[in-house]
Amino acid sequence: MNAVPQDLETQLFIDGDVRKATGGRTYDLFNPARPDEKVGQAAKATEEDVDAAVNAAHRAFPAWAALSFEERAAHLRRVAEVLVADADNVTARARLFCREHGKILRETELELSRLGERFLLCAGYADRLAVDERVSGDRFDTIITRQPRGVAALIVPWNWPLAILGSKLPQALMAGNTVVVKPSNSASLAPSLTLKLIAETLPPGVVNVVTGSAGEIGDALVGHKYVRFVNFTGSVGIGQHVMRVASGNTTPVTLELGGNDAALIMQDAKIDEDAFRRMYLGAFMSSGQVCMALKRMYVHRSRYDEVVEGFTAECQKQVIGDGLLPETTMGPVNNSKQLKVVTDLIAQSREAGFETIECGHVPDQELYSQGYFQRPTLVYNPDQDAPVVSEEQFGPVLPIMPFDDDETAIAMANDSQFGLCSSVWTEDPQRAVALSRRLEAGYTYLNAHGPMAQDGKGPFGGFKDSGIGRNLGYEGIIQFQGYHAISGPAGWLF
Repeated sequence: MNAVPQDLETQLFIDGDVRKATGGRTYDLFNPARPDEKVGQAAKATEEDVDAAVNAAHRAFPAWAALSFEERAAHLRRVAEVLVADADNVTARARLFCREHGKILRETELELSRLGERFLLCAGYADRLAVDERVSGDRFDTIITRQPRGVAALIVPWNWPLAILGSKLPQALMAGNTVVVKPSNSASLAPSLTLKLIAETLPPGVVNVVTGSAGEIGDALVGHKYVRFVNFTGSVGIGQHVMRVASGNTTPVTLELGGNDAALIMQDAKIDEDAFRRMYLGAFMSSGQVCMALKRMYVHRSRYDEVVEGFTAECQKQVIGDGLLPETTMGPVNNSKQLKVVTDLIAQSREAGFETIECGHVPDQELYSQGYFQRPTLVYNPDQDAPVVSEEQFGPVLPIMPFDDDETAIAMANDSQFGLCSSVWTEDPQRAVALSRRLEAGYTYLNAHGPMAQDGKGPFGGFKDSGIGRNLGYEGIIQFQGYHAISGPAGWLF
């Protein structure tokens, strides 16, 4: 297997074959650190291509669904091997991913490694999935089993496309579904090459890949008559649109949408250099473009000055620049639209009179001024209803607010349209769990926050506008199945 070229063109992958989009249509991808630098181009699929991909998955479904869980697990384990079999190719894909996305190289390498790990994790559930529930009664004996739904449409965002693939693709396959994957236009190249490796390892039609404009092909995919399940990760507005389109065929959905995660730093929290490092990673990994990032920090007033001083010092250490450079610890925001969201929130905070500080070092000021960069920015003690607090920033800006007691902290944390993740920082395990149970969130981290604190064995998803259903874990596989009850007269069936 050859290394990935510096300037390449990725194609669609349908029914076991690489193919161009209808009419040979493509779109270009550029380096967000150097917006004039073309990284490559990807096939721009049409509705005709989507129909071909879904039909291929539909044809492949009966044979794939007929496999036992252990047989499918063997396929998933093989995929995990193939993903890392060629070290040079892994390195080349990581560097390509860095160039098209902007995040630092260490993070792209993390995503690539985590994808294979999640295939192995799902394969490990084979024995548990194979066990049916048996219920005996006076009149009936009943087997409660589950079966795959059919073709699953998997729609992946640009911020962590490979890690998010790992939260839904192996789960869909392990459950017995075939899939059509639609990566984001803003991160298509490395994901497409990685998906091609996966698809080539499996029987034709089990995994199909279409790239292109969501505005042109999204509804055709979500609303296709053979799509039996939709798993979408992205914004609230688009998620609501996906739900409306899917409802036309009564197609069930899993939606993992936005988040505005609160962290509660309690008065007994252990605050040291390592804790500040974990806070920084929780807030600003991938330049803050993480759905489960720490986006609102609430600190007990007795520790507020200490936390502000220490966390600010941690942020000041960061080096902002090209993610391929080894000294860089924060790359650019992925695109100009998202950069404007972030800079508008910073400007609004300053105009409102809130103390706002931009941190970190910029070795190459010319590069910084040309790319989609924003230094990590802290807003001290803004109002609870300030946009930087109430809206999801999805970028390198974080508000820090004091609180006086537990009741106030819980109320402020829950005062959000979102309910994805949260964190509690305390030295008391019982108190940590008690506070966590009161937070309106689908996942709560203890003394850490974000991707580095995520246990892939636990289900992931949110409440309120943060979505419907769960990814990851055993529960993430069950999402891709439907229950099937089989009953007979008591004493006859078993």
